[in-house]
Amino acid sequence: MSITAAEVNQLRKQTGAGMMDCKKALQEAEGDFDKAIEILRLKGQKVAAKRGDRETGEGAVIASVNGAGDFGVLLSLNCETDFVAKNDEFVGVATSIMNVALEGGITDKAALMASGFPGEGITIEEKITEQIGKIGEKIEVGSFHTLNATQVAAYVHPGNRLATIVGFSANVGDGGRDVAMQAAAMAPVALDETSIPADLIDKERSIGKELAIQEGKPEEMAEKIAEGRLKKWFKEATLVNQAFIKDGKMNVAQYVDSLGSGTKVTGFCRSALD
Repeated sequence: MSITAAEVNQLRKQTGAGMMDCKKALQEAEGDFDKAIEILRLKGQKVAAKRGDRETGEGAVIASVNGAGDFGVLLSLNCETDFVAKNDEFVGVATSIMNVALEGGITDKAALMASGFPGEGITIEEKITEQIGKIGEKIEVGSFHTLNATQVAAYVHPGNRLATIVGFSANVGDGGRDVAMQAAAMAPVALDETSIPADLIDKERSIGKELAIQEGKPEEMAEKIAEGRLKKWFKEATLVNQAFIKDGKMNVAQYVDSLGSGTKVTGFCRSALD
């Protein structure tokens, strides 16, 4: 059947797909717009399958908190190239996905993917498939972290390649952003010593001992030196024990306590694109 340029343009505006793809889809669907959209999505699924082994080292890392300030979401929408990652529409899709999680209090990635994408009558998974077909790159939700706390603070570094969310046991006001920035800048591996996996502690202890032995220290002394180095590493690698970047005279735990006696950091999440 004959498909008009106006119909092709309407489908292109509705889906964002290329003109020729829209024309072929409408012809195959015999002018049925809903069927044509489904055909375009199926094309996207084929693209996704073909690109399943491609690296998605670029993307947008974003974070925010809900209106009550007690629930935060950290999410990355990954793609193959920085050209796509910097596109406003791509970042907008990532932001919309994050907002769905925020507004729905969604903490499970599978549940998020099955949720509706705002205003389009399709799921988030279908929206991503649609974007794959439109852009021609592998696209996927990479990191997805959530936090519940009395107050949650978020920080997104300019460029959308690094973001954090941090939870607190009480309301700390604007101080929460300072700690979220600390977590972004100083890349702690854990909240405190008890949160570090035992195998990682053993590895650091072993490295410290081996270095001491290489320096000519006897084994018994090397073990004591290793313990000292491990304690120093705890201060550098755990968020609450790190020196506070805005005032090196106190650590993060002390800074948070100064915002309200007894207030503690309850958790954090950090995600970055290398």
